[in-house]
Amino acid sequence: MKLVFLGTSGSMPTERRGSCSAVLKVGRDLIMLDCGEGTQRQMVRAHVGFRRNMVVLVSHLHGDHVLGLPGLLQTMSLLGRDKRLDIYGPEGLISYVKAFSEALGGPTFPVILHEVHEPGVVYEDEDLRVTAAASSHTLEGWSYSVLEKPRPGRFHPEKARALGVPEGPLWHTLQHGEDVEVEGRVVEAGMVADPPRRGRKVVYSGDTRPTAELVELARGADVLVHEATFAEELAERAREDGHSTTVEAAGVARDAGVRLLVLTHLSSRYPEPGGLLDEARKVFARVVIAEDLMELEVPLDEVAEAA
Repeated sequence: MKLVFLGTSGSMPTERRGSCSAVLKVGRDLIMLDCGEGTQRQMVRAHVGFRRNMVVLVSHLHGDHVLGLPGLLQTMSLLGRDKRLDIYGPEGLISYVKAFSEALGGPTFPVILHEVHEPGVVYEDEDLRVTAAASSHTLEGWSYSVLEKPRPGRFHPEKARALGVPEGPLWHTLQHGEDVEVEGRVVEAGMVADPPRRGRKVVYSGDTRPTAELVELARGADVLVHEATFAEELAERAREDGHSTTVEAAGVARDAGVRLLVLTHLSSRYPEPGGLLDEARKVFARVVIAEDLMELEVPLDEVAEAA
């Protein structure tokens, strides 16, 4: 699992930072987090494929978070994509995508639009569960948690062989926690495999004020990607505009007990963000500032699930 930051600026792009977007690579699949203007070019630079299985999560409908969607869909169409693309976002997403699609033509592949109307699980597959919580911005929006489901525990081939379990499908069954029968006797999964391991969790705030709902959404996350539009000296401006300061973002990370905080969506007034990092670290030590095209590995956790 790897996070790739495609754009890290707030409101408008700068010389060094593009409009807001990131992708979470999960194996060969992608979860896109917002899609600001120029996202498709950043994908090319980051070597992110346009034909991969992908789900797009839109936090809200301000332009710096969605103006990349027309270009993304046109690029995918030009490259002959035929896989379905699901896009999730707030009310108004459907009319927005339909409007530019009617004007520009396309897309030439299936695009399924899902408007999120209440908090809870919005997407789930065999490996992941995506949960939304309402953000607190100047218009309706959502923060998202991407949770990897528990992974099978470490399998011990030598134990399986000693118990007479032939290599093949039975090993797979045992590793996934199911008992098997071998020559009339039951071999329990716990005899040859460790307990399931905790799945990784990445949370994306979108544009928002700090809220109790966001703290709960981010509880125990491996990575919290949180907007930090302003330094603390502009706390009043942050409240007026529905944004967070560095210190407020760090407070969310601290209260949620996350492992790492990544600050993004920085105002163009901060070309050198070292001061923002110093502010945040006074509240929460494990913090970095995202840069365009920065890649961040989300490490595997070898700790087993509690019984």
